[in-house]
Amino acid sequence: MNEPRESDIAKVIRQEELLVFRSFDESDAWSLGVALREEAEKYQPGVVIDIRREDEPLFFSAMPGTTEINTDWARRKRNLVNLVHTSSYLVGLEINFAGAVDRVSDLDEQNYAWHGGCFPIRVDGVGIVATATVSGLPQRLDHKLVTDVIADYLGVDLGEFAL
Repeated sequence: MNEPRESDIAKVIRQEELLVFRSFDESDAWSLGVALREEAEKYQPGVVIDIRREDEPLFFSAMPGTTEINTDWARRKRNLVNLVHTSSYLVGLEINFAGAVDRVSDLDEQNYAWHGGCFPIRVDGVGIVATATVSGLPQRLDHKLVTDVIADYLGVDLGEFAL
């Protein structure tokens, strides 16, 4: 359940196509962050939740059980998504299963992480306007947490494309 799977590649690509906002502002960031926090409370240990527009914080929560390491992982995942405009989990999957190591060969691992947990927030007709990141669970669960909550927030049934 928690280990990345090659079959996740097609699912994540489809998730990115399906999970598109009509608009996204500070109020949406707050509501989404609260929803992420409520869902994350079902897991142990806690997670860091970080929603940002570029480097501008819109929502941040560090749950009990997290450390500064989780916050740094969130920063590194967010940096990657801002650079490549796709989810951090998809990049890691492509590296592991599709031989795409060239996507990250020039990146410093102290500033970029290709592990699940950061998802681009896309607005229809605009593109990526923010990122939603969680860190603290195994990477597949980090990704699942973010995408399940975004799907619920948008009223999108991921169906066969859910992890």
